[in-house]
This record gives sequence, structure tokens and C-alpha cells, in this order.
Amino acid sequence: MKYYELAEFYSKVEATTSRIEMTNLLVQLFKSTPKKLIDKIVYLSIGKVAPEYTGLDYNFSEKSAIYSLSEVLGTSPHEIEKKSIELGDLGEAAKVLYEEKGIFNKPVLTVDEVYSSLRSIAETTGYGSTKKKMQTFISLLQKATPLEVKYLIRTILGRLRLGIGDNTIMDALAIAFTGKQENRQIIERAYNITSDLGYVAKILVEKGLEGVKKVKIEIGRPVRPMLAERLSIPQLILHKLGGKAGAEYKYDGERIQVHRKGDEFHLFSRRLENITHQFPDLIEFLKEATPDEYILELEAVVIDPQSGAIRPFQDLMNRRVKYVTRFHMMKYPIAGFIFDIIYLNGKDLTLKPYPERRKILEKNIKITDRINLATRKIVDNVDDLESFFLQAIEDGCEGLVCKSLQKDSIYQAGKRGFLWIKYKRDYKLHLADTLDLVVVGAFYGKGQRAQYFGSLLMACYDPETDQFKTVCKVGSGFTEDDFKKLDELLNPHLIDHKHPRVNSILSADMWYEPYLVLEITGAELTLSPVHTCAWDKIKPSRGLGLRFPRFTGRYRFDKRPEDATTEKEIIEMYQNQIKIKV
Repeated sequence: MKYYELAEFYSKVEATTSRIEMTNLLVQLFKSTPKKLIDKIVYLSIGKVAPEYTGLDYNFSEKSAIYSLSEVLGTSPHEIEKKSIELGDLGEAAKVLYEEKGIFNKPVLTVDEVYSSLRSIAETTGYGSTKKKMQTFISLLQKATPLEVKYLIRTILGRLRLGIGDNTIMDALAIAFTGKQENRQIIERAYNITSDLGYVAKILVEKGLEGVKKVKIEIGRPVRPMLAERLSIPQLILHKLGGKAGAEYKYDGERIQVHRKGDEFHLFSRRLENITHQFPDLIEFLKEATPDEYILELEAVVIDPQSGAIRPFQDLMNRRVKYVTRFHMMKYPIAGFIFDIIYLNGKDLTLKPYPERRKILEKNIKITDRINLATRKIVDNVDDLESFFLQAIEDGCEGLVCKSLQKDSIYQAGKRGFLWIKYKRDYKLHLADTLDLVVVGAFYGKGQRAQYFGSLLMACYDPETDQFKTVCKVGSGFTEDDFKKLDELLNPHLIDHKHPRVNSILSADMWYEPYLVLEITGAELTLSPVHTCAWDKIKPSRGLGLRFPRFTGRYRFDKRPEDATTEKEIIEMYQNQIKIKV
């Protein structure tokens, strides 16, 4: 098959504004495609040479494309760039320049040759790779017609501009090879569990619809993730889920699909990008805690390893580098909270209801300091749901994912539905100032902090009752020197019971006489079911807590405990926070 035929198809699709017409054009293309090329045609039609999860990108800059054209045309890069700016598209500029130069090659390029060359470009890495990529691309340009050049340039730069989506391709495949668009559901199921449309198309062409029905989950091919609907009214959430739900913490991290077979691991992002290289430490933790063959989903978060406190999502973004070093692993330590399993020891679990999948997790996962199951509670009333939601916020999470417990609660790969419902706040709040809070207690640390505290219990002051009311537990922002210094400062004030002026629901491992004031910052103030600041003053049986608290490094020796931020001030800060609709 000549590449020129594909370029003509591109031209027709680019000219249409009708999805129906686009689908019909795809049907014609697929019907005229030799069986052995169908997967390549599918990939090329979306501007790729492989599915997204392979990570195969051309990594070919516009500068390289201009220099490649310059070599073929004998025109200065400046002239090519000028024409590109004039026409607003380098592909169109290349076509026009070919025509102006009188370069009208006969259509000799084949789809096979173009695909192989583009794949070679994508696979070329390392020293001297830019030059090798350009040489390969130049060899294509030297044989190309003006129309082919236009789309070769757009393809290599990732700007094909056709707007062909997965659904359109699946519709066209169903019509072209089964005669019925309704059969797309079968094709879609295969795609959802393999994330590879080219592969599914090849199976369809070679083995028919029955072959597609037999497509199975495989280690190394990511399953398209199940998605949740979003509601902010707890009554409606419970109604949608039949009056009862499994409510799980929605961690403020990165959703990762983990594939394991022995010592071979593949980690995929929610967008199905291969991110295995970003989490070498997480893989080591999983080796210790998980079975030998599975596909599971977890939320990766950065934690304070001593206190276990979850750090803000922004910290996790520091892992998005090409080479994760020991520095990244030490500075941004990772923990994983597993929330689903969809494949275990050769068995597809996607058609099993959620309660069964959760039991399988509980049976097969070894809980460690860095690997745990998502915190969950079965709820059947609004009060319990709201309380658990506020507890999740208090623990540094975004909210909850409420999951159906019914028999039809299967894992719907690639689908969004009301089997999972996200319960998140419908606004975001921003803390306008730091707080000066009093240390009233502490919780045991782990690892290097075993001889010190893991986190401190901090309180504001209420002059009306002469009480210190808790606002947060803080375990972030402390240096090694801080641990030693705080130990020296607090030890003289250690007591064996809660101080009578301390109002706390939480039971600390160590209690202190209110004495030391520290400056604390955080993301926002939120309603809390466990902190006593403003208890019952904004909402019954709720106080105010500080989310993502962090020590700023400032010791307020200039302040007495009674000079700390007051409860009234915190209530005013909460009421004055800017509300931004999500």
C-alpha cells in the first residue's frame, strides 16, 4: 500500500467537519488496507507508531524538521521558517516549497517503509541520535511527493491535526469488518483491557469478532482505568449506591497501575504513560508486600517517613524527572495505598464485584510501613459518611471515593459511572496567614525519629475558657537539628497525662505542659471531626483543623502560650478564606 493513499485520506479527513463523514472515510480506508498493515494504519492515523504506554515518541524538534527540509530543498532554514510563519504550519509550508521548487516525485513511498522509518526514529536514542534521526527522516523526504511531505512533517512533529479519536476508529472498525456498528462494544472491551487499538484491529482482521472476544488481560499491557462520577451531596451519593457504600480515602497523589510478573514490573500513570523509572523505591516496597503476578492500582504519595503524614501533591511532582536518584528518593519518600486489584495469578478479576476484589486484596497484600490498603469504612448513613469524609480531609486526603457494594460492582475498565462516586468539596480554601500554635502533645516517631517524636499536637488558645484547643498534628518541616532542639525544650515540660487546660479529643503518646509556641503554616482550614478548635461553633460535632500543616522553622520564644493564635482568630480566618468553585 502506497503512503500516498494514506496522505490523500488525511487530506479528505482534514477537509470534513462531519464525524459521520470522517467515520465513513475511515471505513473506506480500513476496507482497502491489506490485513498485515491494519495495525500500522491505525497507529499512523493518530500520528503514532505504537500505543501510548510504550513511551515511543519521535522526540524530533521543529528545528530538526526545518534543517531536514533545508537539506532536501537546498533552501536556507531561514526561508523555510519564514514560509512556515506565513502559512502558520510547517507541513503546509513544506508542501508549498516542494511545489515552488518543482519537486514532484512519483508516489513510491509505501506505508511499510514510512512506518518502519518513523518507528526507527522513535527508537533511536543516545549519543548522536539527533543526527541519525535526521538522516532517516531526510531519506523519506527525498522520496516524498508534496502532499506526503505535508503529512510526514506534521506526523513527526506530533501535529497531524486530524482529530481522529479512539471512538471514531472503533466505530469504523466495527462497520468495516463486522458490518454492524453495535459490535463496537466488543471491540471496545478488548481495547479497554489492552489499551492498544492497533493490536485489537489486527486481531479483528485476522481472527474476526470471535477472536476479539477472546482477547485477555496481559501483564505489560495497561488496562484503561475505571473512572468515578462526582457528587457533593452525601444523601444523593448513598441513594445512587443503594443506601450503602464502601467509602475509601481519595489520596492526594498519583494513581498508578502496577503490573508484576516475578521481578518484572511495569508502572503506568492514569494517562497510561510508562512511569516505571520514576519509582524504583516503590518497586522495592512492592516486592516485599505483594504476590508474584498481578495487576493492581494504588495511589502513590510522598510521606514523612517518621510520622507517616502525607505531604502535598506538589512534592510528588519532583519525581517527574528523567532520572530519579537517591536524592529524590530520600527527599521525597514514597508510600503506596492500594485500592483495587484487577488481575491475579492468571485470573481476570474485572468481572468480580468490588467487595470480592477488596477481600482478595486483604488476603494477598502484606501491610508494611510503605505499602498499605486504602483506608476504608462501610457507611450506610449520612452522618457516618460526612464524618469519614472530614477524617479523610484531616488525614491529608482530597476526600472520598464511595464504591458500590452491589453484585454488579465490577471493574468497568475505561468507563465512568456511578459504581464509583467521588465525594470532594465543591470549593477550595486558601490559608491567608501562618498560625502561632502551642505544643500540647506528641506522637511516637519511627525510624530515625524513634528516639524523638514523629509529630506534635498543636493547639490554639481560647481566652474565654482559658483552654488550649487542638488544631493539627504536624510532622513536616523539621530538620535533624530541630528534633534535638525540641527534645531539649520539651522534655522539661513532659507530663504523664493531658494537661487540664488542654481540650483534646485525640489521645497523644506524650503530653506536655503548654509552654512552647511554634509558627505553623498549612494549605487551608477545614472542618474537622477530631480537633476541638471552634468545636460546635460552626457546625455541630465539628471543629476546625489545619490541612497539610508544616513547621516554618520559627520558634516563637517571644510569645507566651497565652499569646498564641486564638480560637476566635482562627474562626475568622476560616470565614474569610476565599472560596473558589471547582
